[in-house]
Amino acid sequence: MIELTTPISEEAIKALKVGDTVEISGYILCGRDAVLPKVLKMIEDGTVSDLGVDLHGQVIFHTAVSPAGVGPTSSNKLEIESSIAPLSAAGIKLHLGKGELHKETIKALDTYNAVYAVIPPVTALLGSKTSEERVVAFPELGMEALHLIKVDRYPAIIGAAHGRSIYEK
Repeated sequence: MIELTTPISEEAIKALKVGDTVEISGYILCGRDAVLPKVLKMIEDGTVSDLGVDLHGQVIFHTAVSPAGVGPTSSNKLEIESSIAPLSAAGIKLHLGKGELHKETIKALDTYNAVYAVIPPVTALLGSKTSEERVVAFPELGMEALHLIKVDRYPAIIGAAHGRSIYEK
């Protein structure tokens, strides 16, 4: 088991391989299809620093945050998968979700020394490993707003790294 703590260094990402099991600790961002296009617009506009969160070395979990807890959504939804390359270029090092990504996305991850990890849909387990949460931006989106949560040893498997994917046949 490889322990990762946010912010994650370039060196830590370079050392990861497809199939590695990791545990993620620290503060991570949570966002999915409703909020990620808004974050991309802030990156394009040069206003992303208004979030008050440095994206460099950060993790983004493709999820909503609700009273029921957090659990991954499909990362290959158009609004989510199309955000992976620009968010990686902006400093995100690990994208956390579920499902197979397109080859172009896997290549983009490699270009920006970022990785994708899959996490099982185990809301109860993740709830016990989440100690803080707050809305960072777009509160009008409710549970789909951009959240920052503090996690302790979130389990995941590296699903795409350095141009390879666990979904390759």
